[in-house]
Amino acid sequence: MADDTNVRGPQDRSRINTEQDYELRYWTQALGVSEEQLRQAVQQVGSNADKVREHLRQGAAR
Repeated sequence: MADDTNVRGPQDRSRINTEQDYELRYWTQALGVSEEQLRQAVQQVGSNADKVREHLRQGAAR
């Protein structure tokens, strides 16, 4: 089943899908990062939103 593009947030808030423009907009705003930072974080730790948040937090603490 295809995602409903009228929905403003992600279908599954525990996962980050960088293939959908509306999810990229949601997550970059929610996490306060650029699209490139988000893509890099997902590439490094996977699509689990909690792991991405933690990874980004650790990067900011350095």
